[in-house]
Amino acid sequence: MRAMRSVRGGSGAGLVFRSARLSSLRSIFTGCRAVMLPRFGGPEVLELRENVPVPNLNPNEVLVRAKAVSVNPLDCRIRAGYGRSVFEPHLPIIIGRDVSGEVAAIGTSVKSVKVGQEVFGALHPTALRGTYTDYGILSEDELIEKPSSVSHVEASAIPFAALTAWRALKSNARITEGQRLLVFGGGGAVGFAAIQLAVASGCHVTASCVGQTKDRILEAGAEQAVDYTTEDIELAVKGKFDAVLDTIGGPETERIGINFLRKGGNYMTLQGEAASLTDRYGFLVGLPLATSLLAKKKIQYQYSHGIDYWWTYMRADIEGLAEIKRLVGAGKLKIPVEKTFPITEVVAAHEAKEKKQIPGKVVLEL
Repeated sequence: MRAMRSVRGGSGAGLVFRSARLSSLRSIFTGCRAVMLPRFGGPEVLELRENVPVPNLNPNEVLVRAKAVSVNPLDCRIRAGYGRSVFEPHLPIIIGRDVSGEVAAIGTSVKSVKVGQEVFGALHPTALRGTYTDYGILSEDELIEKPSSVSHVEASAIPFAALTAWRALKSNARITEGQRLLVFGGGGAVGFAAIQLAVASGCHVTASCVGQTKDRILEAGAEQAVDYTTEDIELAVKGKFDAVLDTIGGPETERIGINFLRKGGNYMTLQGEAASLTDRYGFLVGLPLATSLLAKKKIQYQYSHGIDYWWTYMRADIEGLAEIKRLVGAGKLKIPVEKTFPITEVVAAHEAKEKKQIPGKVVLEL
């Protein structure tokens, strides 16, 4: 397996402690290793640099010594150019969203965590300084204490996917006990997290998947798992649903999902077009165009089917993180990790995901 090259980013040791003392609760870390994205492209563009500057903490921020970070599909898409309208002016950037590690320092207003505590969390999709680094920076509401029952590798695979699912189910659909949920792509990280969150809320869950994930989905509490490669979901699934979460996206799953909803239901897709339209036309044209398109779809489906239509995406949510932590600690929420790589082999990790050699979750260890 090919290790990535390490690019020197200055002189001196990889991590420097400055003796300046701003408060008894924080130290200043001036440099560390980080995986940088200097330009958009394939996995080969990623560079592991040393002595990358670590910014001073804002009052509400936490410096986390990373032990493990997961590779999300969003990381690969950003590397390839998705969201360039946001990220290109700031290149080179550090990519990555998930992290599990230990609190190394805290901002002056941080109250919920303390130095030395093990935590896990995730950054917002548009964060410019990601988590593929020895020392990540997250705001206080983006992380929470890690349950002792799971390892850093296991914990790092959970927050971004689980918070994405949480926003769809709790903020958009506002699911409640006894309701029915249909998940397209139940074998992926977001879909699998959504199944477990919905089951924990007392919902009845049906999911589409590929054959090798069917048993796992049923073990997680889904009442029905349909292998879309061998079964026709429109024939296999009966009845109407209160909510549909579409992690696949596309005209066909949208058509099927909309038709499965009862009046007053919610259709949520992860494949919103705000970023792609902004990338294509720029902020001045693309953002209003995306807003108009979403409004048009909302009106269309409200009129034709009596349902709500959402482009859903991850947001920091401390209430969601607290529930995720509780479920993880109770063994009721997990996202299986299929393979780990050392951070020095991040290129190989991205290549494996790009070529679909590893269908499950990949984690980088530091």
